[in-house]
Amino acid sequence: DGAPAHSGADANRDASGHGDASGYGTGGSSPLVDGNEESSSKRKGGRAMRNWMNSCGATPRVKYIYEDLKDGLAIIQLFDKIQKGCVNWKKVNTPPFKALGGAMKQIENCNYAIDLGHNLGFVLVGIDGKNLHDGDKLTLGLVWQMMRHYTLAMLTHDGKIMKDNEIIKWCNDKLAEKGKTSSFSSFKDSSLGNSRTIVDLIDAISPGYINYDLVTAAGTDDEKFLNARYAITMARKIGARIFALPEDITEVNPKMIMTVFACLMSVGFAKDQQKK
Repeated sequence: DGAPAHSGADANRDASGHGDASGYGTGGSSPLVDGNEESSSKRKGGRAMRNWMNSCGATPRVKYIYEDLKDGLAIIQLFDKIQKGCVNWKKVNTPPFKALGGAMKQIENCNYAIDLGHNLGFVLVGIDGKNLHDGDKLTLGLVWQMMRHYTLAMLTHDGKIMKDNEIIKWCNDKLAEKGKTSSFSSFKDSSLGNSRTIVDLIDAISPGYINYDLVTAAGTDDEKFLNARYAITMARKIGARIFALPEDITEVNPKMIMTVFACLMSVGFAKDQQKK
């Protein structure tokens, strides 16, 4: 893709990607989640976004979400992935960055990344290249908008990107079409926390994949977590590129849940087109 590689963070450093902005990671974690000295709630947003960035081919892999984005190169690479051809690589400073003046070159990259965001219509109030370079929590706001753009671009129809209400309507229509009783009114719908609606939608899109004997009654936090993990596993098996974590579903993180349904809708669209 013409994207230059850059030096990442020390591989031996903790790679948690401390994420705590933009509404991510609220609430406690399931007892089944691997315990960690760091607050799980502060990591979730960064972990999900790091999953997405690395799946898109960020080079080198993003291990520490703030530190590895400070030179702007990974973000610029990702802009080139989500909107092919939008990057003018002649404007990009590449490593090695010298001790004298190197930080300024990195900030120039970060400012260019912000410009790319503005060009795509992102809402980037109060954030500039220095925020990215300094590892400000506003970084997650930019990465989230990139992830959303990428996800919704898979659902572009007649040149128009689908809106949230259109995704919700399609999913509910597909559930009803296949005789499912589950439905939801918004990505904040508390009923989504048990994963049953997501599991039903997977079964509606690809009948026979779901083993309902493995779906719990979701009467406890542990059972909800198991359902969420199973839903994510099966969504990936039918071809959905899911980056959300089980906790995003159990805690009804609307931003990440939107990406789950959008990715499933993309798979459903593709299957419907194959039938025509």
